[in-house]
Amino acid sequence: MNTSANRWLIGPNPSNELDTSAPVPTRRDERHGATAPQLGIPVPNAIDRLPRRGAAWPATIWWLGVHGGAGESTLAALTAGTRPCEHAWPIPTTAGTTHRVVLVARTNYAGLLTAQHAATEWAANTLGDAIQLAGLALIADAPGRRPKQLRHLEHIIAGGVPRVWNLPWVNAWRLGPPDTIASLPKEFRELFTDLALTPTGAPTHN
Repeated sequence: MNTSANRWLIGPNPSNELDTSAPVPTRRDERHGATAPQLGIPVPNAIDRLPRRGAAWPATIWWLGVHGGAGESTLAALTAGTRPCEHAWPIPTTAGTTHRVVLVARTNYAGLLTAQHAATEWAANTLGDAIQLAGLALIADAPGRRPKQLRHLEHIIAGGVPRVWNLPWVNAWRLGPPDTIASLPKEFRELFTDLALTPTGAPTHN
C-alpha cells in the first residue's frame, strides 16, 4: 500500500529510525493537520490500539492520556467540566452522542509514538461518530528545548491530528499536585481558550 501521502502514520521512515535530513519546523509554524478520518488508512495492530470504555457522563472535553503519566488527570483538575479518560477511548453509552476528545502525551519518544498510534486509530475511522478528536496536547517530559529528532517526529504526527498544543514543563507539578489557584503558564491558558474551557481557579461571575 502506498503511504507516501500519510507519512505521519509510520513515523519518519519504515525502519523507525529518526530522519534528520529535512529542516525542523519552527515554533511559528501552524500545527494543524487532518480534521476527519481518511480513506485508505490501515488500522493499527491490536497491541497498538487503546482500550475502550463506556462513558455515560457528560464532559466538555475528555482528556485521553495515551500512556501512563501523560497528564490527563492534571488537565482535568485544571479545567471545569472536563474529565480524564483513564487511558481508554470514552465511548458514549447513549446512542447519537459524540464525545469530544483531546489526546495527551509526553514528548519523549515512547510518548510520541503512542500518540501516533492513537491518532492513526482515529484516522482509520474505527471509532465512527462516537469520538470527535479536537487535537493532541503534548506536555514536555523535561525542561529545556527538545532534541531535533523528537521535534521531527512531532512534526510528522501533527499532520495526522486537527491541532497540536505544546505545553511546557512545570517543575512545581513534579513535587506536588497542580495548584489550581496559581497563575498558569500562557501555553496552558491558550489551550483552554482554544477549547473554550474555564480554568478551575478562574473567578466566577454571578
